[in-house]
Amino acid sequence: MKNYVKLAAFAALVVLASSCGASKAKQMQMADNVKVKCTPAVLSLVGENISADIVVTYPDGYFAPKAILAVSPVLVYEGGEVAAGEFKYQGEKVKDNYKVVSSKGGTVKEKVNFKYVKGMEKSRLELRSKVLYGGKVYDVPAIKVADGVNTTAHLVSTDGLYSFKADEYQDVIHEVTEAQIMYDVNSANVKGSELRSESIMILKQALKDVANDPRYTLKGTKVVAYASPEGGQSLNAKLSDKRGASAKQAWSQITTRKGQKNVEVESRGQDWEGFQEAIEKSNIDDKNLILRVLSMYSDPAVREREIRNMSQVYTEINKSVFPDLRRARYIMEADYQNFTNEELEELAEKAIGTLDEEGLMRVAANTDNKERKAALYKRTVDVFGSNKGAFNLAVLALNAGNNAEAEQWLAKITKDDADVLNAKGVCQLRKGNVAAAEALFTQSGSDEAKANLGAVAIIKGDYAKAASLSSYMKGSNKGLALLLNGQVDQAEKAMTCKCAKADYIRAIIAARKGDKAGVKKYLDSACSKDAALKARSTKDVEFAKFI
Repeated sequence: MKNYVKLAAFAALVVLASSCGASKAKQMQMADNVKVKCTPAVLSLVGENISADIVVTYPDGYFAPKAILAVSPVLVYEGGEVAAGEFKYQGEKVKDNYKVVSSKGGTVKEKVNFKYVKGMEKSRLELRSKVLYGGKVYDVPAIKVADGVNTTAHLVSTDGLYSFKADEYQDVIHEVTEAQIMYDVNSANVKGSELRSESIMILKQALKDVANDPRYTLKGTKVVAYASPEGGQSLNAKLSDKRGASAKQAWSQITTRKGQKNVEVESRGQDWEGFQEAIEKSNIDDKNLILRVLSMYSDPAVREREIRNMSQVYTEINKSVFPDLRRARYIMEADYQNFTNEELEELAEKAIGTLDEEGLMRVAANTDNKERKAALYKRTVDVFGSNKGAFNLAVLALNAGNNAEAEQWLAKITKDDADVLNAKGVCQLRKGNVAAAEALFTQSGSDEAKANLGAVAIIKGDYAKAASLSSYMKGSNKGLALLLNGQVDQAEKAMTCKCAKADYIRAIIAARKGDKAGVKKYLDSACSKDAALKARSTKDVEFAKFI
């Protein structure tokens, strides 16, 4: 908003060599046509700086050719005042190096800057001037050109956005147990020795465990049969089918449980997938050439022909790769119902030593008692060296406002993931180390870190960036970012928090929209919740027209 101020006090600007008291008074009356414009009319805080553009326009016949005008912009505030240097202007007959203002009139433009000091929210910007003429100095009365500093950006919360790491406790554990039987070349007969292999013994025990433990639910059993990719696709498809049938028949010898008798059979024919995996893991010469053949050709017959053409390599494949692909896999899937929250709580009370890291993390997550929560997290650190436990202890410290303790716990973490980097950034932000906080938030890249970068942008006065990050932000900061970027309607919609600061920002939004009733409603609510905001409101230029 542009503010035009008539500069009556500049009447003493021109002092004529032969003037008398009457002519000086007459010259003062001519000053009615001098105009001063300050942009913004209400000074604004951007980052920690206050800046303004001042434009003074002099009319024709006003500026004496031999006069010098020295002007000092001064910001006067509660507790002190500070000048933004001195600007000098000279008439066209003065032999110096200042800006020249013609006697026919002219305009001078200056940018002034002040470093914010507490108390400047209630202030005034004035021009203090002196006229130098004929070896004498004439004081010009101070002229106020702007009133107050808008410090709405100081409403930004620097608490930071962060959250506990969730436990990874599995309420239901899905278990898959596999065994396999191997076949001779071109054979579908199951050898007795195969049913006594180690993998079959493990499968048998798993089947017993599922049958005997009510926490288990059998989800399915399956046979997957294959043939090695040699001898032609049609032949191997039939051989794979026969192996599936024989493996299914042998299943009855593996389990005697009635509920486990049903088994699904799947015949996959030539095992090109297993072949490729075996080649990738092997030390066979020219294995890259073999893999290239697999990538170039999809036709099984062409693949087999090209590989057979590598006679020496094929001999090695036939010896070390194909035998492992003549097989049938037994796959059992079961769900294990883990301890319920109630059972975990009982174990924590009576047999805490039986709980693993994730069990302890779940019990801690379920309690609202801060001391008990901390004790459980500390146990995860002491017993399991848990990084998650240490992180959550840092979160508890941040919630309690104990920044130093939070930093101590974060320092114990052995790997800085995105959450840890963000939390370290929060610690720096709370200490006022904005640059260090910004670097950590950027390195983190998490959604919470992006929200915190929005707060940093507000602090630095980059309101466009803050608004661009508002989708990640929560609470009053979200609406504040949009408000400072001039998006008043969007800011109003974004304000969902019911806290005192949010109500205060709602009052500012109402003020900018000229809603007097809204200003009173939200300001009364904010002030009733927070005495500090009540004190602030009496000096806040946002409400100058309303209170």
